[in-house]
Amino acid sequence: MKSIRLLLLLASGVTTGAFAQSGGLTDMSQSRFAKMANTELGAVHWTDGFWGDRFNVYSHTSLQSMWDTWNNPDVSHGFRNFEIAAGVCEGEHWGPPFHDGDMYKWMEGVASVYAVTKDPELDKLMDHFIEHVVKAQRADGYIHTPVIIEEKNKGIDTHSDKQQQTVIGTKVGGEDEKGAFANRLNFETYNLGHLMMAGIIHRRATGKTTLFDAAVKATDFLCHFYETASAELARNAICPSHYMGVVEMYRATGNPRYLELSKNLIDIRGMVENGTDDNQDRIPFRQQYNAMGHAVRSNYLYAGVTDVYAETGEDQLMKNLTSIWKDIVTRKMYVTGACGALYDGTSPDGTCYEPDSIQKVHQSYGRPYQLPNSTAHNETCANIGNMLFNWRMLEVTGDAKYADIVETALYNSVLSGVSLDGKKYFYTNPLRISADLPYTLRWPKEQRTEYISCFCCPPNTLRTVCQAQNYAYTVTPNAVYCNLYGANTLATTLKETGKIGLVQETEYPWEGAVKLTVTEAPKPSKKKAFSLFLRVPDWCEKATLKVNGEPVQGTWKANTYAEVNRIWKKGDCVEWVMDMPVKLLEANPLAEEIRNQVVVKRGPLVYCLESMDIEGGHKIDNVLIPADIRLTPKKITIEGSPIVALDGTARLVDEVSWKDTLYREVGKADKPVHIRLIPYYAWGNRGKAEMTVWMPLARTNH
Repeated sequence: MKSIRLLLLLASGVTTGAFAQSGGLTDMSQSRFAKMANTELGAVHWTDGFWGDRFNVYSHTSLQSMWDTWNNPDVSHGFRNFEIAAGVCEGEHWGPPFHDGDMYKWMEGVASVYAVTKDPELDKLMDHFIEHVVKAQRADGYIHTPVIIEEKNKGIDTHSDKQQQTVIGTKVGGEDEKGAFANRLNFETYNLGHLMMAGIIHRRATGKTTLFDAAVKATDFLCHFYETASAELARNAICPSHYMGVVEMYRATGNPRYLELSKNLIDIRGMVENGTDDNQDRIPFRQQYNAMGHAVRSNYLYAGVTDVYAETGEDQLMKNLTSIWKDIVTRKMYVTGACGALYDGTSPDGTCYEPDSIQKVHQSYGRPYQLPNSTAHNETCANIGNMLFNWRMLEVTGDAKYADIVETALYNSVLSGVSLDGKKYFYTNPLRISADLPYTLRWPKEQRTEYISCFCCPPNTLRTVCQAQNYAYTVTPNAVYCNLYGANTLATTLKETGKIGLVQETEYPWEGAVKLTVTEAPKPSKKKAFSLFLRVPDWCEKATLKVNGEPVQGTWKANTYAEVNRIWKKGDCVEWVMDMPVKLLEANPLAEEIRNQVVVKRGPLVYCLESMDIEGGHKIDNVLIPADIRLTPKKITIEGSPIVALDGTARLVDEVSWKDTLYREVGKADKPVHIRLIPYYAWGNRGKAEMTVWMPLARTNH
C-alpha cells in the first residue's frame, strides 16, 4: 500500500486557481477565491437507487405536470401572461407579479434535465417558451409581464428603439410618475435574477443563446438602472435573487460591468435610510453578523454575497458570512435544515417603543432558539436558499461542514416540498400536525397541492431536485470530491490530470456502503497521481476504507474528507463504508418547545411519526419514545417509491381527553405500542393524518 497516501483534511489546503471545468451550475472555474468548482452540467448521471428513482419521477412526471399547470389559463396565467405580453393573444395580466420568475425557475429545471437526457421534446418545449419571452421583452431589455401587458394595452410600442415611446418602469403614464422598480412588491429584480440564471443554464445545457441573449439585455438594463437610481429606489429589490444572477452573468460573459454591479449592490443596500429587518437593510450588510428577517430573502442575499466574495476575496464579507452561518446553524435552523420559524411577527432588534415604529416581519427568522413546530413556516424556498448559501460556502472554503448542510436540507426540508408522485407541492414545511390545533394556519399544511396562488416554491423545488446531480461532486485541478452519495456515473476532466471517469454504486441513504470504480484514467503518457476525497458526514462516527480490496487504516472525523491519493488506473476500486446507526437527538434546552423531546435520525434522514403508523390508531401526542428504544430498518413502499422505515416499540400515555383542560397531573405511560417511523420527506403522501418530528422522551430508570 505504499502507493496510497491517506490524509484527513478540513480541505483548508485545497489548491486555488483556475480549473479545467467550466459550465457548471455555479461556474467558479475561474473564480480567484474559490477552493473548488462544480463539475460541468451533464457530467453526472444518476443510474439507479434513491436518486435514480427520484430523477425519473422529476424528469418525466414533474416537468410535464408543472407545464400543464403553467399552460392552463384556467388554473394559472403563468404562461398566458407571456403569450399576452408577446402579442400572441389579448388579455389582462393575472396572478402574482413574481410568476415570471417562477416560470424561469421551471425553465432552469428543464434545461438541467436536458443537460443529462438530451430529450428532443424538452428542447422543443424550451424553444416554445423562449420564443414568447423574446417577443415579450422590451427593446431596452426590460421584461416584466405586468408592465409589458399594461403598456401594450395602452398602445405603447414596447419594441421601439425610440425612448419617448417606451415607459420605463412599473407604471404607465406621465413623466411625473415614479419610474422603474417604484413598487417594491412588483418583484422585478427577483424575476430578472431568475431570468439570468435560466438563460445561463439553458446555454450551458444546449449551446443555444436565444434565452441567454435576452438575459444579457435584461442584465444591461439592470446595470443602467442601478447606475442612475437613488439608494431609496434601489432598495426596493426585496428578494435579491439578482445578486446570484448578476455574478453568474459576469462569470458567463467576463463583462467587468456586471462584477462592478454585484459589488455596488452590497454598497447600495448599506446606503438605505430607515431600512428594515424584513428587507435585511436595517443596517449595512458589512455590519450584519446574525441572520435576520424574511428567510428566503435573507438566504438568497447570503448566497449572492458569497458569490461576490468568490470573485473579490473581500475579508469583511467572509467575516459577515461565517458569523451569519454560525448564527443560523447553531441557533436558528431546524433539524431538517429548514429556515424561517415565524409566520408573522415583529423584528427582535429593529424595534422601539413607539407603536408606529415597530418593524413587522413575516416568513422570517425568529430569535435564537425560537423554533416552533406546529406553526413553523419553513418555506421551501428558504430551505433551498439555505442550500444555495452553503453550496457556495463549500466552493469558496472547501470545508466539508457546508456540504453536510446541503445534504441535510436537500434530503429533508427540500424533498419534503414535493409529493412522491412528483405532482403536488408544499409551500410551508411544519414539523408537527395536530388535529386538535384550535386555529387554521394561512397556508395548507396537511395536503400538498398542484397549484397555489403563491407558486414560488413548487418550481423552485423542481429545479433544485432536477439539479441534485450537480451537487454530487466538486473538483480541483488534481482532485475529485464526493459530496453527495448516490448511484451515478461521472465523466469530467481535471486540469492537471486529464479525463476522469467514475462509477458510483450505493444504496445510500438507506445503507452506508459506497463503491467507486475508475472507468477512465489518464493515458499512460500522462500518468499523474490525483486524489479522490470521500466526505465524512456529520453523523458518521465509524467508517472503513478499502482500495482494490486492501484495507486502508485511518481515523476519520465527521465533517472532513478522507483522501486517497495514487496513480489511478482503469478498474481501480474504492470501497467506503459508513456505519449508519439509528440515533436519538435532543435539542438545546433554550429551544423551549422541544425540551425533553427527541428526534430520530438515521444517516442523513430525519424521521417522523404519522398517526396511521401507530398501532391501535392512537394520537401522536400520547406516544413517548424510550431512551433505549430499538428501531429496526424495514423496506416498504409509499406511492410506488421504495423507502426504509423504522419499526419499534414505544410507550403509550393513558389516553384522557384534554378538552377544556390546560393542566393536569402526570399520567402513566406503562403500555407498549408498536410504531413505524418514516423519513420526513415522505410524510403527507397517504392522506390526511397527524404528524410529528419531535416526540416526548421517556428516560429509562436505573
